[in-house]
Amino acid sequence: MKLKQTYKELPSIFYADVALNKVASPHVVLWNEALANELQLPAFWREQADYFAGNDMPEGAAQIAQAYAGHQFGHFTMLGDGRALLIGEVETERGLVDVQLKGAGRTPFSRGGDGRAALGPMLREFIISEAMHALGIPTTRSLAVTLTGELVQRESLLEGAVLTRTASSHLRVGTFQYARQLADYEHVKVLADYAIMRHDADLAEQRDKYVQFLQRVIERQAKLLAQWQCIGFVHGVMNTDNMTISGETIDYGPCAFLDTYDLGAVFSSIDRQGRYAFGNQPKMAGWNLARLAESILPLFADNEEQATEAAQAALNDFPVLFNVYWLEGMREKLGLFTAREDDRELVQQLLLAMQQHKADYTETFRALAEGDYPDNELFESDAFFDWEMKWQQRLLQEDSSYAEAQQLMQRANPIVIPRNERVNEAIRAAEAGDFAPVEELLHVLSTPYTLEEQYAHYAKGPEDDRPFVTYCGT
Repeated sequence: MKLKQTYKELPSIFYADVALNKVASPHVVLWNEALANELQLPAFWREQADYFAGNDMPEGAAQIAQAYAGHQFGHFTMLGDGRALLIGEVETERGLVDVQLKGAGRTPFSRGGDGRAALGPMLREFIISEAMHALGIPTTRSLAVTLTGELVQRESLLEGAVLTRTASSHLRVGTFQYARQLADYEHVKVLADYAIMRHDADLAEQRDKYVQFLQRVIERQAKLLAQWQCIGFVHGVMNTDNMTISGETIDYGPCAFLDTYDLGAVFSSIDRQGRYAFGNQPKMAGWNLARLAESILPLFADNEEQATEAAQAALNDFPVLFNVYWLEGMREKLGLFTAREDDRELVQQLLLAMQQHKADYTETFRALAEGDYPDNELFESDAFFDWEMKWQQRLLQEDSSYAEAQQLMQRANPIVIPRNERVNEAIRAAEAGDFAPVEELLHVLSTPYTLEEQYAHYAKGPEDDRPFVTYCGT
């Protein structure tokens, strides 16, 4: 099998060639067999730890660090892959798939960093990204975690590791910001043409392909953000360099899943102002997409006023599309097959009661799906009793039976999510040399809508309200 490297067909300003930064004694400790089979990787790759640590390269590979920019918490910065190497692309039935090594050493964009990664954050991204995939949410995916046999210095000495990540591409909003910052129309155009080739090839011959490309990205992101909100996922660092053109979730740094439902939930240690709080995520996605529109504005029309009008029209669609996708998802969570005018009010009434009574987001919806309510503050409240009466009346307006509604709800409401403390427990065990808890957690999360009895404890939320804090380790 020979990798491709189409990214090197772009002008050299978009990447930097990087020499191999070899490590002492690489060893693959986590391998995604299902993904390897999906990519049709040769069986012998599983044994090639040198490939996944950056000591050696498979045929056709060419290790490069991508250049991009980004608004980080609202402040524009020129960036780039400081510890990641794009080694090539696998050709699959669904198109090219990037293969990237994360934690493989210094690059010209390392900005004083060592370019390395610690085991814990790489395991965390593997676990969360695979959980998102099982939940049906577009995401980058993890192929392998490889120990380097070397230590990395953080607050203490930690075991070094490299994550092998795959993606439809690693093109970001920040990649286009980088091109526009160069103030060169041709660089913006060639990047847009490349992105269209990777993700929207059917637009290649369209006269208004660049406007349609923006519309496609907006629709993908609207659907993605709706899925995040429906499942209770908090990304934590929605900078423009962490928003993909493909509509895949990327860069699982200070992310977490809601336990208690709270629109103001913030887990990231560095988001002190709550910029990327759970309830702010759709608004911040719209803000990021406006930065993309600005970056490719010259491609829309020769006349600036016409170009701006086209961009604004496309951006105006984002909140509309988000609300359509979100309400579709919430209807499914409540067993509703059809749309009615008062559905939004019904959903909001439940969410308000959940916030007031500090209800667990995942457990509440699963209890509704099972028809088995626990003894807790929410389900014993007058607010829930009032809401349930309206919900039952709404269900009676459906042509489907209650059993069919339950089946829909059970397909839409997971029993298990990557509970924050469970993820941390598994990682701590692995850091101590025991990878069995990580493997078991991955097994449980691979089928989030069913649960074997012996794993029932994975479905339970935390027993206390202690705040959970995440860090940008990945």
